[in-house]
Amino acid sequence: MTGKTMIVGIDLGTTNSLVAVWKDGGPRLVPNPLGSFLTPSCVGFDADGHVLVGEAARERLQTHPHLTAALFKRYMGSTRTMRLGDRDFRPEELSALVLRALKADAEAFLGEEVTEAIITVPAYFSDAQRKATRVSGELAGLKVERLLNEPTAAALAYGIHEAQRETQFLVFDLGGGTFDVSILEMFEGVMEVRASAGDNMLGGEDFAVLIADLAFANGIPEAARSDAGFMQRLAARAETAKRQLGATGKTSFEVSWQNDQAVIELDAAAFEKLAEPLLNRLWRPIERALRDARIRAADLDNVVLAGGATRMPMVRSLATRMFGRFPAVGLNPDEVVALGAAVQAGLKMKDKALDETVMTDVCPYTLGTEIVRTLDKNVAMEGYYAPIIERNTVVPVSRVQRFFPVHAEQREILIAVYQGESRMVRDNIRLGEVKAPIEPGPAHAGGVDVRFTYDVNGLLEVEVTVVATNETRRLVIESGQAHMSAAEIARRLEALSALKIHPRDTLENRTLLARAERLYEQLLGTPRDHVGQMILRFEQLLATQDARLIARDAAQFRDALKAIEAEGHFTPDYAD
Repeated sequence: MTGKTMIVGIDLGTTNSLVAVWKDGGPRLVPNPLGSFLTPSCVGFDADGHVLVGEAARERLQTHPHLTAALFKRYMGSTRTMRLGDRDFRPEELSALVLRALKADAEAFLGEEVTEAIITVPAYFSDAQRKATRVSGELAGLKVERLLNEPTAAALAYGIHEAQRETQFLVFDLGGGTFDVSILEMFEGVMEVRASAGDNMLGGEDFAVLIADLAFANGIPEAARSDAGFMQRLAARAETAKRQLGATGKTSFEVSWQNDQAVIELDAAAFEKLAEPLLNRLWRPIERALRDARIRAADLDNVVLAGGATRMPMVRSLATRMFGRFPAVGLNPDEVVALGAAVQAGLKMKDKALDETVMTDVCPYTLGTEIVRTLDKNVAMEGYYAPIIERNTVVPVSRVQRFFPVHAEQREILIAVYQGESRMVRDNIRLGEVKAPIEPGPAHAGGVDVRFTYDVNGLLEVEVTVVATNETRRLVIESGQAHMSAAEIARRLEALSALKIHPRDTLENRTLLARAERLYEQLLGTPRDHVGQMILRFEQLLATQDARLIARDAAQFRDALKAIEAEGHFTPDYAD
């Protein structure tokens, strides 16, 4: 592939993100400076004003919540901001900092500059959320070659490793913050998405919140919710408890706030009962996808799990009961989406190993406009929804419908664009609007042709053509205040470029210090003093800039911290 532009595949996740490349005929995951493939989707600032991304930032969520942000993917495409120190950041900017770190990791791994990427998004992401993801890539210095639906990426990763036979399968993708389901068919080298559905506000984080909320039912007052540091510590403890439940079937822990204390004890059966409303929400998108694909669960050849939250035994059990078979878990569910993105990158680079692979996708939701209906006695009622592109239509797709003025003296037609499945537009998501001038006259003498074009990246273009004059207006959907103009993007890019970023070779040490600071806050008495001494010693070593000594002591420091976390005691060897 000499001379070709290198395109990387990025899984920009709610909880963790990954980057992968197509190399030597297959997808390869790229390690970060800590040697891990998973980079936590967390951003923060240290005391010197340097930006921290990944594990170092996640460690500081509990100790410096006012300087750290997480879960911002859930707010992509919205006007919500997160305040870090004295500055507000949009979700696009925080995501861009994560993408920038992944880009640097890929460049270190490949030994060449990376300027283009395939970025995965939940299949049920709206147009505004997809545009925001593209903006994040632009702010990170990446040309976004393609937005790829996460379940499609997972299926591509599995499909590329399976025999090229005709098969129908379902991808069940439950990540940290979103749930997607897609039904795909594979035949003669063609992977075709038949239907997609999902829930953008349902993920593994919601199951952890259920455990965290038990603290408020067992002695912790509601006032504690306003304490950001306590809430981050509680969230981390709940996440650990969730993992313990998956591993051993039971968990218990204590939390305290000021003079109040709560003891939480939970077993797998009680947790499943607690999570019943969330489990029920998993059913609805699956039923819709099966119905739209016109396929029965029994006709599926396989069920593929993706997303770290599918590790929960109750979720795997639910999937098994739903489909009457054990789901496929041959690939790591945390990594499968990134691997699929790398396969798509290989397709874009036209790697010979992928010459025979073709892939199609669908529009996961219905797109349409608002119309006025005339009822009995010529009563006109506004607010009705007229679908133009139905959900699960194969993309790219272009559809046109003609609409007419409501009355003869009308001089303008307003085309309001919506996304959703409800009969009334008030229950759907408004994406934008375009106005077209018309000549007054008999109500049905003229009209406008409205064309919706939806591309493979999940982006919508609207054209309104006045039939009488052939004048065309095009809609750039700006989704209200959530959209960033070109000038705003340029301004924020300049501001991001001015931020001080820790060099990759210092991140491991910054992460160790952040981890130690978290433990210092959690401990009391002699153990706490000892961790403080270890931090001071390591900071003094860093000041010497002696790489050999720092590397040696970093290993000892790391082992000491592991011992404290694992067994609740300190090891004096390091500090002495």
